[in-house]
Amino acid sequence: MKTRRLFGALFAGALAALLPGAARAQGNLTVYCSVQEEWCRPMMQAFERATGIRVAMTRRSSGETMTQIRAESSNPRGDIWWGGTGDPHMQAAQENLTVEYRSPMLDQLHDWAVRQAQQTGFRTVGIYAGALGFSYNATELNRRRIAAPRCWADLAQPAFRGEVQVADPNTSGTAYTMLATLVQVMGEEPAFTYLRALHRNVNQYTRSGAAPARAAATGETLVGITFLHDAVAQKVAGAPVEIVGPCEGTGYEIGSMSIIRGARNLDNARRFYDWALGAEAQAIGAQATAYQLPSNRNAPIPPQAPRFENIRMIDYDFARWGSAEERTRIITRWEREVRAGAR
Repeated sequence: MKTRRLFGALFAGALAALLPGAARAQGNLTVYCSVQEEWCRPMMQAFERATGIRVAMTRRSSGETMTQIRAESSNPRGDIWWGGTGDPHMQAAQENLTVEYRSPMLDQLHDWAVRQAQQTGFRTVGIYAGALGFSYNATELNRRRIAAPRCWADLAQPAFRGEVQVADPNTSGTAYTMLATLVQVMGEEPAFTYLRALHRNVNQYTRSGAAPARAAATGETLVGITFLHDAVAQKVAGAPVEIVGPCEGTGYEIGSMSIIRGARNLDNARRFYDWALGAEAQAIGAQATAYQLPSNRNAPIPPQAPRFENIRMIDYDFARWGSAEERTRIITRWEREVRAGAR
């Protein structure tokens, strides 16, 4: 009996040695994904094929994921957080919820991605970038004979009463980026005056930052405030939308990636981290109709991706607006002075 067991073990070991690396079981990894499901899935599948590591993936918006990681801090269930706006990733770093990792891939990245890492003591890193703006349904706008909006100020006009959709900054990094952007563009007091006026025109505050782009595409709302790449995905799919980089100027996100403190599969998390910074992995975004600018200098830029040089961009202060204090303060003020107001 012992001889048979020994022979069986030797045979199994020899067979495993003959199998290609991607076919062997290489352990597990739990990924919290904060981009769209259509991008999350092929990324995880490609990593599994490349490494043989089994991936369990949960998809939530960046604000929701930040809340989950904080709630699980005493008993972490996730290993790595991939995607979503950089501000909550920076806040997670500040709250010691993520760990330092200096990937050997850093020298392949654009400067803006490396700066994101440096500002957090290498507890997060930039994986893509995308500008904030809005899209409108051109068919519906023409039918109602409303002038096309070109600026943030236009969206507060009476013509758009009940016709603007934007996410809730409590759950959405996109919406928080909008708050921080408007304060930087206008100054805080004028920005809140504007936000109170805009509130009268908002028909829904969604959980997901990309949802308003889909609503504008279907005509559920006239205008959706989102990152521009989310609107581009709708236009490429054939929706009658026009995409606007606001005339006053706008901010942008640096989508980020962080390893969660207490990760149970730390080695595999580092392996995913390095892999996700590679040009081949970053090319999956365009294949999944995600039109952000990739952080790897060698990754192909989707031709449909909104280019920063064609948009009036502000010098977005990631260090300030990525801090826990500023995020809490500005969202609390928005809740009190804007969301609680009558429409």
